[in-house]
Amino acid sequence: MLTRRHFIQTTTALFSVPLATPLLAATRAQKDAWDAQVTPPNFDPATTNPWGLHPRFLPQRVAAKDSLKPGDVHVDAVARYVYHIEEGGTAMRYGVAIARGNLYEPGTYTIKRKVQWPGWTPTQNMLNRDPDLYGEFADGVDPGPENPLGSRALYLYVGNRDTYLRIHGTPEPESIGGRVSSGCVRMVMAHINMLYPNVKTGSTAYLYSAEDSLVPRS
Repeated sequence: MLTRRHFIQTTTALFSVPLATPLLAATRAQKDAWDAQVTPPNFDPATTNPWGLHPRFLPQRVAAKDSLKPGDVHVDAVARYVYHIEEGGTAMRYGVAIARGNLYEPGTYTIKRKVQWPGWTPTQNMLNRDPDLYGEFADGVDPGPENPLGSRALYLYVGNRDTYLRIHGTPEPESIGGRVSSGCVRMVMAHINMLYPNVKTGSTAYLYSAEDSLVPRS
């Protein structure tokens, strides 16, 4: 049985929604400018914290179980961490926010797509559930620092089915540590910019339960 205590050993104790086809083809220069905008000056992952995060949510390299596969991603929904497993028995750990209520979906997923500065369109389910909240965005939101998916997005699939779940950046870094999204896992944009180039398509993402059970469900 795979629990969050089993899968990792630490050295210490908006609207997260699916992506439609990008509405705007941002240029390389635009993307570079946006990256600079969301990355604090003299950025040091371990100490830079203009967002006022609890220090435990800053990026840290931690010890990982030897049995874990390098390259895979594990989301601990109880402690609000995402881990990227590295070679040599370590992992990079970042703080996250997860979905509110029963919108969080534990499970085992494949990361089949990666996008820098994605566009965003709410799903029909979101429009039906919260028309006052999402109605004005029905035609989509162009990429940029205010886009709900932020600077990077990792797309979670089951087989060939897009689940519309993402691990992505957020323009609301104050939400990190909470349960606030509509299904996805949120990260500070400067942090997911670190994670993104190290995650390969085809990697597995494990989202563990935020409730009493700490076992991922398929």
